[in-house]
This record gives sequence, structure tokens and C-alpha cells, in this order.
Amino acid sequence: MSSVTMRQMLEAGVHFGHQTRYWNPKMAPYIFGARNKIHIINLESTLPMFEDALNYLGKLASQGGVILFVGTKRSARDAIKEEAERCGMPYVSQRWLGGMLTNFKTVKQSINRLKEIEAMETDGSFDRLGKKEILMLRREHDKLEKSIGGIKDMRRPPDAMFVVDVGYEKIAVAEARKLGIPVVAVVDTNNSPDNIDYVIPGNDDAIRAIQLYVTAAADAINEGKAAAALS
Repeated sequence: MSSVTMRQMLEAGVHFGHQTRYWNPKMAPYIFGARNKIHIINLESTLPMFEDALNYLGKLASQGGVILFVGTKRSARDAIKEEAERCGMPYVSQRWLGGMLTNFKTVKQSINRLKEIEAMETDGSFDRLGKKEILMLRREHDKLEKSIGGIKDMRRPPDAMFVVDVGYEKIAVAEARKLGIPVVAVVDTNNSPDNIDYVIPGNDDAIRAIQLYVTAAADAINEGKAAAALS
């Protein structure tokens, strides 16, 4: 399965936590110490936990599982979208709409509407409409694409969720918990690792660190799919 080295994590700044005064004591087992009032994460804890998480994602993908990528804060958005698309998985990179999982039936109606407008655009229906109607439909399409475009091919709730920053994405994590969907997540020193099935203790703010986690997750998923295709 996909592997990440200690050196790569150091270079990406995975070990830099938050200011000591913002810490969550539940992260104490993963903290090496503090430097200049910043907590330093023990990468010797992170590495095996990260590998466990990647193995789990790869195995799930090899069994045809669907993994939803979630990262809506500015520093995570691009990586989440690009890497989820690269491994053919659904994603939420703009805003988590309350009920995206717990009220999936309603979300499905919006997905169907988005697909309906896309079909109209390709089958020539637009040619029979006036400029104003087309403009209204395009606006509706863009709004839907922005909010649910990343999950438009997700036919059912996912088999697992991969999250960057459990504090920022607490609503998404709570919905997954409610439905019994396993959560794989990057947890920084200011958040709680409770209720996270696969914890990756690490910096959840630095773009390079986020890119490292998300790329490794997509690699593991692609490897899992490739292994399944061979067997």
C-alpha cells in the first residue's frame, strides 16, 4: 500500500501543532513537546497511524467501497477536489450542507435536478428556450454544481469518510457518526480524537501537509482499485 516517509512529513510540516494554549488534552499521547509555545506532534506516533489509515482506505477501495473526501476550509479545498477526482471518489470542498448524509433523500433530489439541467444542455433542449430561461437555468446549475457537484455520482451514503480538520468539519463528522460511517481524519493538537475511527495526528492548516495526506489517501485508493482489478 501507499507509504509516506518520516522525511516527507517533516518537510511538509506535519509535526507543527497549534499554540499550546489552544491544545486539547486528549491529544497528549501524540504530542512530543512544545517549541516557542507551539505543540510539536510526535511523528513516530503519526507514521504508523497514517499507514493504518491508508491500508484501511486501500482495502475498502479494493472491495468497491465509496470514500467521501471532506475538506471545505480554504487551505484544503483544492487538494480535496483534485485528489478525490483523481481517484474517482466523491467530495465536498465548498460547504457542508447540513443533512448531506442524514437527509440524503432530499440531497438526492438536488442531484437529480443538477443532472436534469446538464442533460437539457447536451440534448438540445436549451435551443428551444429563450435567453432569460437559459440564464436562469445556468444560474441554478452553477449554484447546484458548487454545493453538490462533488457528490453528484454518489448514489448512496458512503462507506467511509476522509476528513481534513475534524473541528472545522464537525457537522460532517457528526452525521457520519450518526449513520455509523467510519471516519478517517487528520486531527491537530487543538481537536479531539474521540469518535474518529482512524486518527492521523498532524498539522491540519499547512497546505503542504494537507496535500501530503490527501495525495497519499488518493494513491492508496487507486492502488486498492488496481489490485482488485488484477485479482
